[in-house]
Amino acid sequence: MNDNALTAAEYVGFFPRLIASIIDTIAIFIVLALLGFIGVSTGLISVPSVDGTGAESMGTLGALVQWVVLPAIVILFWRYRGATPGKMVVGAVIVDAETGDLPTVKQSLGRYLGYILSSIPLGLGFLWIIFDDRKQGWHDKLAGTVVIRGQRS
Repeated sequence: MNDNALTAAEYVGFFPRLIASIIDTIAIFIVLALLGFIGVSTGLISVPSVDGTGAESMGTLGALVQWVVLPAIVILFWRYRGATPGKMVVGAVIVDAETGDLPTVKQSLGRYLGYILSSIPLGLGFLWIIFDDRKQGWHDKLAGTVVIRGQRS
């Protein structure tokens, strides 16, 4: 994508992005529930009992999923598809704010970490999308990305 195409791009606002986030959350919940069911039913995951046994393995697995697996999946979707499944459904793609190219791994990691910054003051960094000319949240500004209307093949 060149600068002219980015200049003419339609920026995606708060509500379509909120819908995309809800879709992603539901998808993640379904996948994790299925994996949990399979893990428990096959004995790969121990369930904490009343006396607390098994809780350590669940805590370690949960932390691994929350802090490594889920961020890696999201970053890979952003890097190679320009969108998570939810953004694909609403027809949005994340691109470099200057070039219009897919975000780099560094930008994607910065954007993901920027979610923390955007959420801390009562979600103000996400609400910022409503007021910003380019519909950028704080995480977008930090990473140098914008979300535009479009599909990536």
